[in-house]
Amino acid sequence: MFKLSRLAALLVAGAIVSAPALAADKGKAFATVNGQPISQSVYNAFVAEQKAQGTPESPELQGAIKEELVRREILAQEAKKKGLDKSANIQGQMELAKQAVLIRAYLSEYVKANPISEAQLKAEYDVIKNNLGNTEYKSRHVLVEKEEDAKAIIAKLDKGEKFSELAKVSKDPGSKDKGGDLGWSSPAAYVKPFGDALVKLKKGEYTKTPVHSDFGYHVIMLDDSRPANPPPFDQVKQQLQQRASQQQVENLVKDLRSKAKVD
Repeated sequence: MFKLSRLAALLVAGAIVSAPALAADKGKAFATVNGQPISQSVYNAFVAEQKAQGTPESPELQGAIKEELVRREILAQEAKKKGLDKSANIQGQMELAKQAVLIRAYLSEYVKANPISEAQLKAEYDVIKNNLGNTEYKSRHVLVEKEEDAKAIIAKLDKGEKFSELAKVSKDPGSKDKGGDLGWSSPAAYVKPFGDALVKLKKGEYTKTPVHSDFGYHVIMLDDSRPANPPPFDQVKQQLQQRASQQQVENLVKDLRSKAKVD
C-alpha cells in the first residue's frame, strides 16, 4: 500500500533487528593481539548482535566470538601494514560503516520511544481489508507492447484459438509459460486499468478491447471468482508492524530532511 523509500526499509530493519549496544567501557581491553588491544566494547557489541539474532549466550559463544575478533584484528593489522587504511576510498567506506552504526542506534531509540499501538495496526488492517474488497479473481493475461498486437490476439481468440497458446508471446515472464495464469488475487493488487477491466468480466470472458497500462497492452481473461478470505489480523500483525515502522521512519527522515540546511 505504501511506496516506501529503500532507505527507510533498510534503516528500520537494521534498527529493529540489529542495533548493537554502544558500551561505555571503550578503554578496557578484552584481549590483546600483537600488542594491540581489542576493546571490551567491541566484544560487548558483538555479543549483543548475536543475542539480537536469537543466539543464546554461552561459554561456547563467548569462545567463538573471541576467536573471531582475534582473527579480525590479525587481518586488520595486516591491512594496515599494506597501508590500506590510508586509502581515501577505504577511509570513505569506514566512515560509511561508522555512520550506519550510529543511524541504527538512533533509529532503535526512536522506534522504542514511539511505539505503534495495536489499535493503529488494526485500523491499518481494516483499511487494507476494505481496499481488497469482498471478491478475489483467478485470471490470466497476455501482455504486449503494441495495441495492434493485442487486437490481433483478441481476433484469434474470437476464432477459437486457445488463450494458453497465445500467452506464449506475452511480455510478462512470470505468467507467459503458465498460459498467462496470474492465480487468485484482488483487483486492488493490479494496476488500476487492469483491475477495473477485470471486475467487469464474467467467468470465461476475455476483454474485447485491449487494456492499456504503464506496462503495455493487456488481453485479460477471467477464469473464476470467489468470496475473498483475507488472513486474520494475528497472522499478518508482524508484517503490519514492520511496514508501519518503515512508514514511521520514512516520515521521520522526510521531516528531518525538510529542516536540514544543505549547501
